[in-house]
Amino acid sequence: MPKVGILTGGGDCPGLNAVIRAVAKTLWPQGYEVIGFLDGFAGLVEGRYLKLDNPSISGLLHRGGTILGTNNRNDPFHYPVRKNGQLTYQDMSDVAIENLARLGIESLIVVGGDGSLSIAREFKEKKGLNVIGVPKTIDNDLASTDQTFGFDTALATATDALDKLHTTAESHHRVMVLELMGRYAGWIALESGLAGGADVILIPEIPWNIDSVVRKILDRKNQGKPFSIVVVAEGVKSPSGELVVRQTIPDSAERLRLGGIGELVAKMIEERTQIETRTTVLGHIQRGGSPSPFDRILATRLGVAAAMAAVQHNYGIMVSLKGQNIVPVPLEEATSKLRQVPVDSQLIQAARAIGICLGD
Repeated sequence: MPKVGILTGGGDCPGLNAVIRAVAKTLWPQGYEVIGFLDGFAGLVEGRYLKLDNPSISGLLHRGGTILGTNNRNDPFHYPVRKNGQLTYQDMSDVAIENLARLGIESLIVVGGDGSLSIAREFKEKKGLNVIGVPKTIDNDLASTDQTFGFDTALATATDALDKLHTTAESHHRVMVLELMGRYAGWIALESGLAGGADVILIPEIPWNIDSVVRKILDRKNQGKPFSIVVVAEGVKSPSGELVVRQTIPDSAERLRLGGIGELVAKMIEERTQIETRTTVLGHIQRGGSPSPFDRILATRLGVAAAMAAVQHNYGIMVSLKGQNIVPVPLEEATSKLRQVPVDSQLIQAARAIGICLGD
């Protein structure tokens, strides 16, 4: 019986389990056995896995997270190993290849963001591994796909938070600053800000200045609206052009843990307006919970497409949403750059047209 492996890497997001389910349910009738590696590439290196059967995927469609586990630290080409109490890094990619060969796995489906898919591409280029990528991230920042699953659910979560912040902001005549995830792309902040009625939206793609933000807030106060909602993406730089970093993790694919820009913006607003300003950091709530109907469907379609690519021996690709269709794109193209918000996009134009301040 031919075998296909699958792993989930990087940060978790709603819809991962739906992909796992779709891959297994598509491959079984084709005569394949499906092996799920645990905790991302760590399971591949350490030989930890489970056979995906009917009981293991039962009830997965609506469940958040991933039954396989995930991490964003264990790159097989730069793998953390402790020797005599000291942390060192070794190339363990050959061990991963040996584990795949020992199990008789002919191809590997990697579900992940730019970091995990870049590792998949490295396996293809350096080791000749038959890999298929599935795009996953709440940040929606992967090139070569119109949207990633997980984004729609995170967007709904952020919009719900804004709805709740509106009522308390209005009651207390405060400015409420909501800091959202997204890394170096402003998709979550921009779209939730539009959907949630934000007055100011700051995203990494548009440099901002505090005078513009203050002017918007004071104009609203003068119009009889003594409260405002400000949405800030975590990747927004300070007015002096520096990233605001909460923590640095040397052995992580994402070394810089962004965080703190919301508090910085809030402090600057309160100092200049004398209006009480509070900050909410939504954080990992954006990653959790059941996937939205859109994400369940998109994740299922991507899982089916990845499974059929394995059956057809179509390797070195990422399955991608283009318009209404799922199509294969070269893995090199998919990992070549981040997908940021175009500053001349219709979303930006719509925000400006209805009076939202973008900080510039």
